[in-house]
Amino acid sequence: MKSFDVLAQFQATGVETCFHDRHVSPQILAGLDGSNWGLADYEARGGYQALRKILGKDGGAGMTQEEVIAAVKESALRGRGGAGFPTGLKWSFMPRQSGSDKYLVCNSDEGEPGTCKDRDIMQFNPHIVIEGMAIAAYAMGIPVGYNYIHGEIFKTYERFEEALEQARAAGLLGDNILGSGFSFQLHAAHGFGAYICGEETALLESLEGKKGQPRFKPPFPASFGLYGKPTTINNTETFAAVPWIIRHGGQAYLEVGKPNNGGTKIFSVSGDVELPGNYEVPMGTPFPKLLELAGGVRKGRSLKAVIPGGSSAPVLPAGVMMDCTMDYDSISKAGSMLGSGAVIVMDDTRCMVASLMRLSYFYMHESCGQCTPCREGTGWLYKMLTRIEHGQGRDSDLEILDEVAANIMGRTICALGDAAAMPVRSFIKHFRHEFEHHVATGRCMVGGGVAVSRLAAAKVGDKA
Repeated sequence: MKSFDVLAQFQATGVETCFHDRHVSPQILAGLDGSNWGLADYEARGGYQALRKILGKDGGAGMTQEEVIAAVKESALRGRGGAGFPTGLKWSFMPRQSGSDKYLVCNSDEGEPGTCKDRDIMQFNPHIVIEGMAIAAYAMGIPVGYNYIHGEIFKTYERFEEALEQARAAGLLGDNILGSGFSFQLHAAHGFGAYICGEETALLESLEGKKGQPRFKPPFPASFGLYGKPTTINNTETFAAVPWIIRHGGQAYLEVGKPNNGGTKIFSVSGDVELPGNYEVPMGTPFPKLLELAGGVRKGRSLKAVIPGGSSAPVLPAGVMMDCTMDYDSISKAGSMLGSGAVIVMDDTRCMVASLMRLSYFYMHESCGQCTPCREGTGWLYKMLTRIEHGQGRDSDLEILDEVAANIMGRTICALGDAAAMPVRSFIKHFRHEFEHHVATGRCMVGGGVAVSRLAAAKVGDKA
């Protein structure tokens, strides 16, 4: 597969993705141009030095499993898939004795609306994920790993398979890696595009060939995961951060970011900005700086709201967001989540009712249907919001919406119910006046009340 075959996916949209010079202290996306994804180019950038270091192939004594995990703990690397759980602590849960059946899984089922960082990493720097997984496997004594890749990005899956073949041919994967006695078999697996398979236990079910539906917990994957064996699951970007940590040290990685939020983070900035794309910046970067890197809000418009961590994260008004730094703790304190790092920017032309209706449709469509509160509740949310948007809202709708959302949260097997409910509650909390205006007038506030919903416009036409 030629590089331009993959690049064509993005050139058609005009999105720059990661090929620009506006990253700040990049560690994962540094020096990429779309064509230098192969093994030789990766090694020229220092690739696989970290793996050689822990195996004692750089002239040193190598690193023990405990030393690798200690370095990751010191780095304050937190899971980049959304939850933000400390990576080193998660690795320490895995029994490290050799000879037992256990698995390592990379969650590349990137389906959160607004998120496109993991596919860029796998397409344009796949070996950094392979090296990170090999280091993690060494640290936990895991012999077999899988990278589960979202089914709708099949060219990305093919690219990763090519990179695996290169690594195997060079003795960097397989049996007795680099003559060290350490063996690690790594395979790629593609899903079929289901958002729910981004939930780690649904991913495991799908990987086993079953319907991708979440499992009850406990037991947790650390004790009962893939094929019923202990399993550690991390996000693509999390594994991609590991080689830099091993090469430069946990303390150096921590100092790039801020306390409890080490290293860099890739943010997928989309929406009403001049230069949408992926931006790798240190954790703790002020949001105004990230907005500036993305070219600022569209010319002539002002910032209205931001969803800071993917569509499931609560929306924040402009005034709140402009005071935030881009890290887990700051965004949480502001009332939202850093999540997957998908920053959706909304300017003053956006109708909050229409925006929330579109988000609610997504979660209704992607609910696996296993839990009654999620299966029924997401449908109710979408139907009520559609009625409000189309000029048929009722005075009681906002209270009922909030009540339905509250009854979904915490009552489902996985977090998709919460992901559907949190946007509803936050949109109504921060922009209640827009919803009330829709209900009272059947009209939208955007544009000074000029924009009328389709159904309301039809009613006006009929009366005329």
